[in-house]
Amino acid sequence: MKYLIAGLGNVGKTYEKTRHNAGFEILDVFAGASSAVFETERYGDVAEAKYKGRTFVLLKPSTYMNLSGNAVSYWLKAENVPQERLLVVLDDLALPEGTIRIRGKGSNGGHNGLKHIDQILGNSNYARLRFGIGKDFPQGYQTDYVLAKWTKAEYESLIPDFETAVEAIKSFALAGLERTMNIYNTKSKVEN
Repeated sequence: MKYLIAGLGNVGKTYEKTRHNAGFEILDVFAGASSAVFETERYGDVAEAKYKGRTFVLLKPSTYMNLSGNAVSYWLKAENVPQERLLVVLDDLALPEGTIRIRGKGSNGGHNGLKHIDQILGNSNYARLRFGIGKDFPQGYQTDYVLAKWTKAEYESLIPDFETAVEAIKSFALAGLERTMNIYNTKSKVEN
């Protein structure tokens, strides 16, 4: 069985290791642990990883966040993956840093990447894994915060959380959405 895992972010050195690129970071950890290599393809960098009889098509869209739907729609069709086997991985300001939340569908929560995917697919009936980036910024500085790079210490402290997100992605394919939600949505990080 084949799954499309779309990690959202923005391409280019400027955006590397920024909070808004949490989706890219998680897919990089997945690929690294699977010895999968990203290649530049139409609408994004794509890698294929296999795990316990499942094939994971890992997609990092090159369309920039606001046009993520173009890449997701294209790769769903190109790989002949049904929408119920799509998982979108993205950053979330509303969650404490490093916390993950998985849902089978829902609102875009103001996230421009999800807004565009909803628009292009014509619905919001697809699974998403939200990775908390916290909201430690003064009012009016949301954009600066999400586009800022993690410090080296912050990034290193998040590596176990990225690895947990990868385990949740594997669980989505192996155990199903409901069981994965039951396991991973209860593992909330304690804020300092």
